Order: sequence, then C-alpha cells, then structure tokens
Amino acid sequence: MMLSQITDAREGVVVTLDGGRMTVGHIAALVDGGARAALDPYALEGVQRSWLAAAELAAAGPVYGRTTGVGVNRMVAVATGDIDSHGLRLLRSHAGAIGGRVPGREARAMIAVRLNQLLAGGAGLRTEVVAALAQALAAGAHPVIHEYGAVGTGDIAALAQLGLALVGEHPWEGGPPPAPIAVGTGDALALISSNALTLGQSALALHELHGLLRATHAVGALSLLAVGGSLEAYAAPVHAARPHPGAVTSAAEIRRFLGAPDCPVTPSGVRIQDPYAFRCLPQIHGTALDAADALDQVLRIEINAAAENPLIRIGPSGPSAWHHGNFFTAHTALSLDMLRLAVLQTAQLSTARIGALADPGLTGLRPFLADGPSAGSGMMILEYAAAGALAELRTCATPATLGNAVLSRGLEEQASFASQGARLTLRAVTAFRHVLACELVTALRALRQHALVPDPALPVGQAYAAAAEALASEMADRPLTGDVAVAAGLLDGMGGL
Repeated sequence: MMLSQITDAREGVVVTLDGGRMTVGHIAALVDGGARAALDPYALEGVQRSWLAAAELAAAGPVYGRTTGVGVNRMVAVATGDIDSHGLRLLRSHAGAIGGRVPGREARAMIAVRLNQLLAGGAGLRTEVVAALAQALAAGAHPVIHEYGAVGTGDIAALAQLGLALVGEHPWEGGPPPAPIAVGTGDALALISSNALTLGQSALALHELHGLLRATHAVGALSLLAVGGSLEAYAAPVHAARPHPGAVTSAAEIRRFLGAPDCPVTPSGVRIQDPYAFRCLPQIHGTALDAADALDQVLRIEINAAAENPLIRIGPSGPSAWHHGNFFTAHTALSLDMLRLAVLQTAQLSTARIGALADPGLTGLRPFLADGPSAGSGMMILEYAAAGALAELRTCATPATLGNAVLSRGLEEQASFASQGARLTLRAVTAFRHVLACELVTALRALRQHALVPDPALPVGQAYAAAAEALASEMADRPLTGDVAVAAGLLDGMGGL
C-alpha cells in the first residue's frame, strides 16, 4: 500500500513520501520548516529493485545514458575503459547552469520534488542517492543552484549541480550537507532526468497564490461594502444559470463573507448595476480559481511521476527500459501561462476597485478619500503604485510557451519553456500581492470614513477587524508605503477566514 500523508508526531508534523501522493501543500510545508519528511519503506524497496533491474539491463545491452552518450550522442557507445567514470563526467559536463543563484527555498523545493519522484521507482539509481537527498532536506541544506540552464525539457543543469554537490564537488548552503557519496554510472542520468526545479518553483508559487486568491474575496467584500454595492450580481440563481465552477465558488464566497445567502433583486430607486469591478468579480476572479485548480491537478501528476528517460520497469517477462518523451513539460508550461493570464485579469479588477473607491460618485466621500485640509491627496498615490505592480504582472503574464528552441544539432527541436514560466509565476504572485494590499488599505480607509464597521460575527467583519487593528487610522496626508507592507502581510490570514 502506497501512502503520502501528513501526520502529527510528538517531534512535529511528518510528511511520508512514497512517490505517489505528494501535494503542493506538502512541498511548502517541507521547505518552510513546518514538516519533516519520512520515507516509505515499501517505496525504498522499489528504488532498490529498480536499480538492480537497470544494472541487469545495462549489462545485457545498450541503455541510453548508462552505456551510451546522451542527446545527439545517443548512438555513441561508452568504451569499456570509460564506463566507470561516465556518470561523473556526465554530471560535470552538464552542471553548467548560469546566472543568479536560485533562492534557497526554491532549491529545497527541488530536492523535495526529486526525492519524491525517485521514490516512484522508475529511475534505476541506488538507494544511497535517495538517502543523501533525504538527509539534505532534513538539514535544510541545498546546493548552490544557478537559474539559467533549462528550457522546459528537463532541469538537467540544476540537477547536475545537485549531483556534483552529492559527490562533494559543488558547494552547499543553508545547513549541514550530507557526507559525500560515490555516484555510479547508472546514477547520473537517473538523477538529472527530471524537471524538479521547475515543479518545485511552480508548487511554491501556487501555494502562495492559493491564499491570495482566497483573500481576494475578503478584500473584494470590504470594497463592495465601502461603495454600497449590489449583491444581486452574486445571487445563486444567476450563477446556477451559467455554472462555471470558479464563478460559482467566487460568488458563494462573497455571499458567505457578507452573510447574504439570499441576494434579492435590487429594489427600485437603488443603483441598478455596479461597475464591472464589482458586478463581474465572480466571472473574472472565477477564471483564476479554475486556472489554479487546473495547475494543481497538473502538478499532482508531475511531482509524483516516474518520468525519467529511460523509464525502468519490471514486468512479468523481466526488466525493461522504455525510452520516451515524458520529460517534456507541455502541460505544466501551458497551465502556468493560463494561470498568470487569469491572475492578471483578477489584478486588473482590483485596480479598478481602487479607482472606484477614489470616486466620490460611488462612495459619497471626498475624492481620493482625502481628509483634513482642502485639496488633500489622500490615497491617490496608491492608484499609481498598484498600476506599477500591475504593469509588472502584465509583463510576467506574457506566455512563455510562445518561445521555441532547436538544440542538440536539431535532435531536440521543440521546447515548452516551463522553466521560465515557473520563474515568471513567482514574480507575478509577488506583484499581485502588492496590488491586493493597495486595495485593502483603500477599502479600510473608505469604511472608516463611512464609520461603517461590519458585523464581527461575519467573515467580512473578521477581515475588517484584522485590518483595523494592524493599520493606523490616521487620515492625514502621509506616506502609505508602510501601510501597504503591513496589508500585504495580512492577506495570508484573510485567505483562511
């Protein structure tokens, strides 16, 4: 029986890895110190069986990367006298990643993903490699990894740096490293045949984004109250008539936050239709919820996949090595692109609500929510700040899959650029957090000027109370940089309301 679960133990939270059930939440918990990893014994036995099977195959005939070169050298046999050093030479030649250093958190996520993938039992390497990776993860150690070296067909350069670190030829950071191990000829390609860095970065971005997407309902509900917006657009019958899952969920969340299970038709004499920023929140934000769910489904498959090339399998007739293209991350790349585009739409809606909150025609308050002397600017600058963050997000939303590359003398004539998509998604999440924080500061200011305190028993009241306690009530013209920074830190908690 294969399990991957989080359990509570006296020494803390334990994530059991088996190569089958890892989640995005598991990765975040492991790299942030909220949990420690335990290896499933049955999965470790599978790793051993796979290694023995791979050794048997390599002794009987050519196996890519074990008894042959790689890439366009796939048909070049490794000479008998070179076989013992082939794996180490492969790591050295491929550990040429360039550019800036990958943050330690992301490098640890790479280790967590690769460790779990190896436990799926398709790589054909020794259990000593798995044990060393587990020791590094437990100690918080990670190799120095450089960001450029992949195009969405395998994080080979980054993982080769990991391989050299395991043998003691590349530096570690963050914690006490595992003792150096010998890397056999069959271990090298088996270790680096993965997109573990891309998947780890994608998982961390998605984990953070899940919280921000939930917090959007809290912030949006506060803004809706501040402009006296209509709830008619969130009514259950409206969304039952066009039941996209994300839109249905988003509308239901706004109703829950505001304690409005029933949203009646707008009475005569009341503003019939709000601007899109309020009226179309479920439809626009719902696409981001759906896109996040789609990426989550893709990552659940990828981080638990035995996608090594070749794939080692043991069947009724004995072991076999399957050569394939499962390293190509088209699903991941396209899902990342879709998510960034959807988050851009949500962020644009947030900036539109900031503009609406600055408009006396919608709030009945002074322009830019100014207070005190005449011609005050109030929160005017937050429109500009949010627009600047939105511009960054818009740049990040450009689809990485629009690119292409022809490499290795034409043998590899397509690329997904999922690696670039993952880094862009991390940047996009940071920009989105700042946009949403600007809206939170603005909505709270408007509610305070209205002297409107939401019911503390409702989720929207709890969101208001958290913001009101943390953010200064001073309305005079002053720098708002600190306010936005505090609001950005509040969003994760609001995502759990």
